[in-house]
Amino acid sequence: MLEDKILVVDDEQSMREFLEIMLKKEGYKVSLASNGEEVLKYIDKDIFDLVLLDIRMPKMDGIAVLKKIKSTSPETVVIMITAYASADTAIKAMKEGAYDYITKPFKVDEIKLIIKNALEKKHLQKENILLKRVVRDRYVFDNIIGQSPKMLALYDLLEKVAPTKTNVLITGESGTGKELVAKAIHFNSPRKEKPFVTLNCGAIPEALIESELFGHMKGAFTDAIATKKGLFEMADEGTIFLDEISELPLMMQVKLLRVLQDREFKRVGGTDDIHVDVRIIAATNKDLERAVKEKRFREDLFYRLNVIQIKLPSLRERREDIPVLAAHFLKRYSEELNKSITRISPEALHLLLNYEYPGNVRELQNIIERAVALGTDQELTAHNLRSYLDEQIHTKKGMIDLDIPIEGIDLEKVVEDLERTLLVKALDKTMGIKKKAAELLHINFRSMRYRLEKYGLNDGQD
Repeated sequence: MLEDKILVVDDEQSMREFLEIMLKKEGYKVSLASNGEEVLKYIDKDIFDLVLLDIRMPKMDGIAVLKKIKSTSPETVVIMITAYASADTAIKAMKEGAYDYITKPFKVDEIKLIIKNALEKKHLQKENILLKRVVRDRYVFDNIIGQSPKMLALYDLLEKVAPTKTNVLITGESGTGKELVAKAIHFNSPRKEKPFVTLNCGAIPEALIESELFGHMKGAFTDAIATKKGLFEMADEGTIFLDEISELPLMMQVKLLRVLQDREFKRVGGTDDIHVDVRIIAATNKDLERAVKEKRFREDLFYRLNVIQIKLPSLRERREDIPVLAAHFLKRYSEELNKSITRISPEALHLLLNYEYPGNVRELQNIIERAVALGTDQELTAHNLRSYLDEQIHTKKGMIDLDIPIEGIDLEKVVEDLERTLLVKALDKTMGIKKKAAELLHINFRSMRYRLEKYGLNDGQD
């Protein structure tokens, strides 16, 4: 756990020493400065949680120092100390960003309470910002929907993994719910009351990733107008979720490896080591082992992250979960969009069950949201879905992409996916009449029936 850092600024040595002894007994990490110039040196190399600042000092008065602190480190709480209490001075200090002020002589219990309340408020504000950023409700395993065998196995694994401190690597196609699983792990762990912080490694420019993760000192680079904590500091005692970890540049992979090994780092432009206790959950939709072989991802980092791997199934691998997922999203968006759509027609469900979902659960969610937004009746019908699904099938499956990626393709699977899609589309066009569907595909009825049985599309009726 990071100790709260307090900087005591007073030109009286006896006052500095008294406050140092008192604050250290309370468990704070204390630094001392006797004038404004010393303060500037301190805040140029570190971030303080709180500053006790005397108003009357030689060379640079407390108000001027307060302005410097707030411009360099806006998050730092400043409490003014004065032996010359006046309403004008107090109002001016508060306008410049001071949290509160106390007058000499003061009672020890009084200053302890003011400091305690100020830091608690600061921490609460930080936690609220983080929670608003990542949590709409409490993430429990119930939020991960599905009762297929693959999902039951996933629940079992999550229950075992969540209580541990172990780093986790989540793999799976885009849209399978990797961030949802990461949140479920965090909020079912002993760290659940601490921050959950997210970074999409593919969404931050390479030049800014180090600053984002580890923070920076004022003036460390052109746009560093103030000292800033990084995500690792913000996540102390909690969890950091590194999405699209495969996109992390090699140089940053080296620095992340050091954090995993030593649990410490330096801010950009800083000289002090910062120690943190953070659980790392990483996620990728790429083949990291192949990336290691191709020297695009460090092998030592891969093994550090891949202590426990959780592989999320695609929606195509758990089609039996589609009805319950669709019903869940229907209820959610009907409430959010103030609609009275309460059910899905059998024809619409047939379309949903037989679509390929290259975008997985996220695509199903978007399909239902779109259908609810455009729907006007109490039932979601095939008509609400068909225009979107036909367009997607035509775009993604009806047109064959002859390019072969560097990692190659599974030819049999590609052919099977295309064949299955065309069978479903033919049945839709003929309203389920198999003989007419066979004619559309220029195959005989016996061949049609064989293919339907092969893909589990035969309802037993001819």
